[in-house]
Amino acid sequence: METVIRLSSLKISNIKNVRTGQIVMPNAYRKQLAYHTAEVLGVYGQNGSGKTAIIDTLYYLQRIMIGSTLEEEIADYIDANENQAEIAADFNIFAETVIYEVSYKITFQKSGHGAKIVRETLSCAVNTGDSRSNKTVFIDYQRSNKEIVFAPKKRLDEIVEANTENKTDLIVARKIAEKSNCSYIFGESSREIFCRNYENNFRHYSEVIKALFKFALQDLFVIRNTHSGVISANFLLPMAFKIEQNEIGMKGDFAIPLTEPVVLKEGRKAILDTIIEQVNTVLFTIIPGMKIDVHNYGMQLTDSGENGYRIELVSIRNGMPPIPIRMESEGIIKIISILNALIQAFGNYSICLAIDELDAGIFEYMLGELLDIFNKSAKGQLIFTSHNLRALEMLDKDSIMFSTVNPDRRYIRMKNVKTSNNLRDTYLRGITLGGQDEAIYEETDSLRIARAFRKAGRTIQHE
Repeated sequence: METVIRLSSLKISNIKNVRTGQIVMPNAYRKQLAYHTAEVLGVYGQNGSGKTAIIDTLYYLQRIMIGSTLEEEIADYIDANENQAEIAADFNIFAETVIYEVSYKITFQKSGHGAKIVRETLSCAVNTGDSRSNKTVFIDYQRSNKEIVFAPKKRLDEIVEANTENKTDLIVARKIAEKSNCSYIFGESSREIFCRNYENNFRHYSEVIKALFKFALQDLFVIRNTHSGVISANFLLPMAFKIEQNEIGMKGDFAIPLTEPVVLKEGRKAILDTIIEQVNTVLFTIIPGMKIDVHNYGMQLTDSGENGYRIELVSIRNGMPPIPIRMESEGIIKIISILNALIQAFGNYSICLAIDELDAGIFEYMLGELLDIFNKSAKGQLIFTSHNLRALEMLDKDSIMFSTVNPDRRYIRMKNVKTSNNLRDTYLRGITLGGQDEAIYEETDSLRIARAFRKAGRTIQHE
């Protein structure tokens, strides 16, 4: 079997307005060490209550786990009153004869205009047959501790035992990671050493690092608000995509300008054609009778003097003449932009797709249908935030978490919800009457709001 990686939980501390908060995926919540069904988790709550913090954290976690340099802007996400923030992610890795339960924890602190990683730990429990080892730390990197490469010494010794030059290489890799301001564990220089084929006990840990890197690189899709922002501005259509090509394949955002045709090299056009073919397989069922096409204006030289094609994306409906995609509604363009990623998550156990404001521009009934189909028939994981409460009628209580007004416990599941209960009604009742472990809505006073509007209106009239 191919190795399957699943996110089981994500805990964040001192990020944006979340002092402490943890989301737990449905299987982990039900204490099921399995991957054969879809897992959907919707995060709901009032504006400014920490929903987007989850999606943004997953974005930065992915960047760190592929060994990228820490972006300066991450410092802005650290709580203004704190110097440090922490991300802790739990994963389950299902290999052929073993299941690894893995925890990855990163601590980063403000430094100059940006931030730096000051500590990373990876810990792991190994399940083989009916036995499970205790979860123990196998790499603990502390930036402040210059005396040792990483702890525990036992694991370092296993790497050195395989090749004595490895210790020098790891010391050099640590300096490179600190200078490049990237992860020590997943930075390219050190990852290459950690992921070699080991005959001793370190082989388990080598497999874990390999699997986590592959997951971040190929299988974790994070669609942030900035993705939707360029659509709203009618500026770009960024299509989140993954294409299987040879062993590695390709993944990313394929951005097409909405304002004018664009010149693409032959290779890029071939990728776009493949994405469009996959999207069209599903699109006409979601928006009846519609498909999209690449309108080719012919050959044209690129800025670098290579042969290219001048193309524009168009939509076609029921035999009508093609129209530029920019003339379609924002909701349709949003669906097209995420559809390839949804298709991938639908058909692949390892794909984890996180989308901020999934409901933006999407018709309420359609949103509910998409989530219901995904929940019942898909293979991968879907994490989303939304304001539209339709999902609460379509998903079970294990698949929904709510943000609270308590920054020390930002995310909870509803308690006392029976199978027969409508979660939407329970949530609205919880807002008005309480009765949950935490308050889920910071009370707003309609009379005070109306008075404030009247006062503001009078001010305008006097000017």
